[in-house]
Amino acid sequence: MGPRTGLAAVSAALLAMNRTLAVHDVLQTIVRSARELLDARYAALGIPDGNGGFAQFFVDGINDRQWRAIGPLPRQHGILAAMLSSATPVRLADVRLDPRFEGWPAAHPEMSDFLGMPIADGEAVLGAIFLANKRCPPGGPQPDGCAFTGEDEELLSLLAEHAAIALGNARLYERGRELTIADERARLAHELHDAVAQKLFSLRLTAQAASTLLDRDPERAREELRQVTDLAAEAAEELRAAVIELRPAALEEDGLVATLRAQTQVLDRAHPAAVSCDCRDIRALPAAQEAALLRVAQEALHNALRHAAPKAVDVLLTRRGGATLLRISDDGVGFDPDAMRAAGRHLGLVSMRDRAASVGGRLTVRSAPGKGTVIEMEVPGG
Repeated sequence: MGPRTGLAAVSAALLAMNRTLAVHDVLQTIVRSARELLDARYAALGIPDGNGGFAQFFVDGINDRQWRAIGPLPRQHGILAAMLSSATPVRLADVRLDPRFEGWPAAHPEMSDFLGMPIADGEAVLGAIFLANKRCPPGGPQPDGCAFTGEDEELLSLLAEHAAIALGNARLYERGRELTIADERARLAHELHDAVAQKLFSLRLTAQAASTLLDRDPERAREELRQVTDLAAEAAEELRAAVIELRPAALEEDGLVATLRAQTQVLDRAHPAAVSCDCRDIRALPAAQEAALLRVAQEALHNALRHAAPKAVDVLLTRRGGATLLRISDDGVGFDPDAMRAAGRHLGLVSMRDRAASVGGRLTVRSAPGKGTVIEMEVPGG
């Protein structure tokens, strides 16, 4: 078990897992703790997406360059699929000799001895921990691996039980945080609508009064125009304050998926149209790509809700081949893209295309009068 042994090492691993409530950090801590605790050369932790792949896959013992060279997240096949479907541990002297073994990518490190343990909450499998290439004690005869033991399996089982608790707590915390943010933004959106609508109504009436008085009572007209100036300043200030409070969660802190979900929840509460978000099989992208995807989603949602009079707007973020796909579709009034271009109107489509192109992606638009609109942005990677 290395320099740290027994209860102290187990206790340190469990404390580390429960020290944070961010799901990403919890998962990374679990896989690192498992590798260190059992003296494995390699460790991984996979969270299934329910569609034959992994929603998230964390590794330890492999550097970033190696991980990028390996390629896309693995599918659930072979031993990985067997573990997730049967929810039973797997301990093998050489994984390559198992009939379920189906190989790995060319850049994947060579592995032999293997120990896999499901992370389960009752009958539900939340994920699985995979360890490979047990290190030998100092002076051992096999420097590249010494095989996992029954004691290792029991220890990993204990770690997996606590991992399920830590992961469950982290997900509950993040879900509660998302709901709190969504509720607060919906409340602010409602207040923004009421306050600014009232100000603009007053502004309109005062401007009409000034226009009526302009010829017969210029002094009173000037007074009314001064009120117009004051009301416009107040409305602008309220808008500025509200926009600051309603600004989206920081991508660097929350990531694209959480930010997109939070914003669609706010829009769903603030508009009569049903706004939904489905994010699946996504892993982190470069910051520039995530920012571009978010801005395009915001522009497309704004267009749909403001101009299309839809009953429903659906946001999909998923993987397609070796790319990440963002799709915003609505069942609104639609439009003729060719006629829109001929009339010199573009609803922000030019800026959306530019954003997509700036990160090596492309944007496509499908629409027709009475047929709704579908906007897709595809970027490489993910």
